[in-house]
Amino acid sequence: MAVRVKPGASRDRVGGRFDGPHGPALVIAVHDPAVDGRATEAARRALAGALGVRPAAVSLRAGAASRDKLFLVDRPGPELPEVLRRLRDGSAE
Repeated sequence: MAVRVKPGASRDRVGGRFDGPHGPALVIAVHDPAVDGRATEAARRALAGALGVRPAAVSLRAGAASRDKLFLVDRPGPELPEVLRRLRDGSAE
């Protein structure tokens, strides 16, 4: 799953679309700074929460030092594509 991380936000938020290098990406704004992987870890946790899965089920596959990342969701449920679509188009928060 393609994600665009915006570190240093005033609050954590999952939602919106960014057309990035990995295709249409879900935007995740996190309060944590982009230092020592803190923003990536915060984005991983926020993504898990937004998708309703355990944080351990979400792992980083590419983009550790980039704002554009690819995450893998282990054993996603059948509702995942619809939840992701709603988050990307802004109809869910």
